Amino acid sequence: MNWWEGSSETRLLIAPDSVAAEKGVGHCLSLRHPKSGTATCYLAVDEKLLELQWFKLPYGSWFLGDYVHKDGCLYTATPVDPVFIMLPLFEEAKMKKGDDPGKFRQLDEILFINGYPGYQHLLAIAEKSMPVVCEVKEIGSTRFFRLDDTKVLAWLSNKVHRVKQTLSTLDKNYAARSEKEMLADAVSIVGEYLLDEPWLKHLCDSLKLNLGDFGEAAHKQNFQDVAETNDFGSPVALQGKSGTNKRASKVGRQVKKAKVETDSQNIKEMFTRASRRAR
Repeated sequence: MNWWEGSSETRLLIAPDSVAAEKGVGHCLSLRHPKSGTATCYLAVDEKLLELQWFKLPYGSWFLGDYVHKDGCLYTATPVDPVFIMLPLFEEAKMKKGDDPGKFRQLDEILFINGYPGYQHLLAIAEKSMPVVCEVKEIGSTRFFRLDDTKVLAWLSNKVHRVKQTLSTLDKNYAARSEKEMLADAVSIVGEYLLDEPWLKHLCDSLKLNLGDFGEAAHKQNFQDVAETNDFGSPVALQGKSGTNKRASKVGRQVKKAKVETDSQNIKEMFTRASRRAR
């Protein structure tokens, strides 16, 4: 069987080489975005988590081998630190009251979210990644987790400084910016995956920045273009960030869904039929 046979919904996906080379089976998961809380599509492949985005021009198609694929959408899978995705869940799971540090919970309890069964696929990922921001206790063969505020703040500060260092290498214009401006840019990027309360506020306070400088309205704009459904046949929302989608949202139109491939044609056959008609 050829690679294009057996599926009527081919998609063109750009993903890191390390993910494309994996032999494991990937899962498209509907998870809550840590900033907006809206349903967002992620791809879990061999203990790696990637965020799916899509981009579509008004007109377009793809040449795949000898075939024309009508769906001109471009899907991208970019790695995301799973700690960002699970941070709100672990914060809620503490059930903290006043000065009480909160409760220790098992992972299967923390990741049980009504309406989002996809979190159950993240148990192995959480087991490996969440100790960096949690206190962990072991009783027999069972492990219990509780989010540690000090560890979370240290982890976020490290993320900000790493982003700041990366930004300075990407654009020479950053050399003309002040240290505080570069730091604010880095916090703004990291803040796209943080709720304002409590972690973005705590992060800004620790770095002596004003949370109001980032503007809550700017964060909300980034999520206006979230599509209501995707084309994988499941209730997963794919988020689009192209200029086309933003323009459509301003006039109140829904983001156009990608068309499902129904009748791809062999290019050689198309030219053969054309030459016959010419005779």
